[in-house]
Amino acid sequence: MTLVLIGLNHKTAPVALREKLAALAPDPAAAYQYLRSLASVQEALLYATCNRVEIIFATPEPEAAIPQVRDFLVSQGEAGDAAAIQQALYVHQEAAAISHLFQVACGLDSMVMGEPQILGQVKAAYRQGTEQQATGPLLNRLLHKTFSVAKKVRSETGIGGMAVSISYAAVELARKIFGSLADKTGLLIGAGEMAELAVEHLKRQGVPRLIVANRTLERGLELAHRFGGRAVSLGELPEQLLHADIVISSTGAPEIILTKDQLKVVMRRRKQRPLFLIDIAVPRDLDPAINDLDNVYLYNIDDLQGVIQANLNHRQEEAVKAQRIIEVETQKFLQWRETQAVTPTIIALVAKARQIYQAELKKTLPQLGSLTPEQQKALEVLAESIALKLLHDPFLYLKRHHHPKRRSQDIDLTRRLFNLDPDRNEDLL
Repeated sequence: MTLVLIGLNHKTAPVALREKLAALAPDPAAAYQYLRSLASVQEALLYATCNRVEIIFATPEPEAAIPQVRDFLVSQGEAGDAAAIQQALYVHQEAAAISHLFQVACGLDSMVMGEPQILGQVKAAYRQGTEQQATGPLLNRLLHKTFSVAKKVRSETGIGGMAVSISYAAVELARKIFGSLADKTGLLIGAGEMAELAVEHLKRQGVPRLIVANRTLERGLELAHRFGGRAVSLGELPEQLLHADIVISSTGAPEIILTKDQLKVVMRRRKQRPLFLIDIAVPRDLDPAINDLDNVYLYNIDDLQGVIQANLNHRQEEAVKAQRIIEVETQKFLQWRETQAVTPTIIALVAKARQIYQAELKKTLPQLGSLTPEQQKALEVLAESIALKLLHDPFLYLKRHHHPKRRSQDIDLTRRLFNLDPDRNEDLL
């Protein structure tokens, strides 16, 4: 059984092409029905996200299966897409397929190095695959190994640490200034995508109270409701600043919406309680002169870009450690595969040895005259012991981790030497 992975990702295909193939994910039943219909495909797993579409499968006939699965992926595009999809597809086998899957789950093959969402997407895809009864012993073992490798990489490296998105970096800065955010109030000015991401990060850091101030109250209400906060209009901003600890502003306003003089009045009413402001809007929402006020910490998008670049450099360094872990774990999985490959031969050897010594005992015991049950048992144990000791060295040889190309040759030679497949040997005579 050979492991094969075929797919395309953000490195090989533009987003328009990836979007067309990603349609496989919402309703995988048809895709799995086709994959199960292929005689050359024994097990399969499909995962499709905005950045990749990949199928990993187990096959006893890779020469037949690879073009069939490749043609299936090509057929998912629209007319005129075939050549582009064909060019974008990559094919990995055995060690390369295993290593690639590990890299995907660990976030090493993502657009944003170390991003954690992909692991959840692979887990969800695995649940779908098992529900469709498309996976089997080999892929089940591989996926469980994948999840443990991802956990190991997360715990032993900093690949997932350090903020690498604007919204995440903004919340991380707030955490560094305040320490714990568990008793803080967050105020979002604007309710767009950047604000939504910031709310998610604030909630993840334990911020208990959220206020959303937006020009369109309906959109503000929608965002606030989703995250257990409350919505206000932009006209209420000065009053709401009295209660906030962290302010993240990301409106599309063409001019400054909060000046130094306005905030100076607010700070006086707050009795100079510290206020952390992050302006991630372009053009800026907050007057840069605000930073001159005491107990006010203002950061803009350029400040965050510097933090993000430093953090990306850190992740790149940690990626080297993560890759080392992946290489080691890939070899461990391959070694397990080798052990699994020799197991049927070892079982067959034991069965043949048992058959031989039991047959010989059956012929010999009547010739020994009257034996006590204890004596008869001792002879049976002796016969079994001799047979298994003779097989000890062949067992060790088979279990040693030979080069994959040698493995099948060694197994085949052992089966021939011990005549474990008599019908096959007769055909060769």
